[in-house]
Amino acid sequence: MKDKNVVFMGTPDFSVPVLEMLIKNTNVIMVVTQPDKEVGRKRELAYSPVKIKALENNIPVFQPIRIRKDYDALIELDIDLIVTCAYGQILPKEVLDLAKYGCVNVHASLLPKYRGSAPIQWSLFNGDAKTGVTIMYMDEGMDTGDIIIKSEIDILDSDNVGTLHDKLSVLGAKTLKGVLPTLFTDNVKREKQGDDFTLAPMIKRENERLDFNMTGKEIMGRIKGMCPWPLANIMINDLEVKVLDAEFVKSNTEKVGRIIFEKKKMGITCKDGIIYLKMVKPSGKKVMNVESFINGIDRDKYKEVVM
Repeated sequence: MKDKNVVFMGTPDFSVPVLEMLIKNTNVIMVVTQPDKEVGRKRELAYSPVKIKALENNIPVFQPIRIRKDYDALIELDIDLIVTCAYGQILPKEVLDLAKYGCVNVHASLLPKYRGSAPIQWSLFNGDAKTGVTIMYMDEGMDTGDIIIKSEIDILDSDNVGTLHDKLSVLGAKTLKGVLPTLFTDNVKREKQGDDFTLAPMIKRENERLDFNMTGKEIMGRIKGMCPWPLANIMINDLEVKVLDAEFVKSNTEKVGRIIFEKKKMGITCKDGIIYLKMVKPSGKKVMNVESFINGIDRDKYKEVVM
């Protein structure tokens, strides 16, 4: 397949294993990624992980601000296949039609479940038992194209968005590699998604605040679905405390959001029990275990969380 010209489109760490696999097995003639971003206090420009990998392999990089309007760099290329993975922009029909064998996407869910930008997070929010990756043909919609193949894995009790991100990143590259030879033929089996789907919209700032009117299972899903980034949080008086790890104990509770101290433990009542905090990060401080956090506060001032 080294004679097949591939354009790869991706941006974050999640995309890198797919790009590495394509470099080993095909002729990657261009990488398309999001524009460089200013980071830190000095506002220095930072390359995306995909751009870094492309430059390491002497592959030309194209970074349009809006690919819907700026795709001239692709028109003159002799493209056999376009592969996208967490690129971050929806491609126009003009780009989708450039490749001889079409455009395929590596998506981190078992489509048609969780179309959108945050499928890993929402699978944890909803307490799913399984997740996976889907290799699909792209069309003009958002994750609406025909399915080529799916691979699934179990979601473990120990998983959070970070661990699932890494597992699915590797699984995506492996799954795509398995079907890659057939993509350069006219014999690819395609399955239409239909109208029975769910969405996984981008996580917003308001999603990060824990709501103790939820069940313990739902709250634990939120904590896992935002660890290690962006981190779920609670507000106590005027102090924001980010929550990295917790434990749920089912019990009868009279009022939600009430703070309970039990020796070296700190719990918060929810709809059907108590969420015991284990690892936290108070605003302006480092990550610490809950015992260290308790030792640094006046317990009498910590009565309930703000919701």
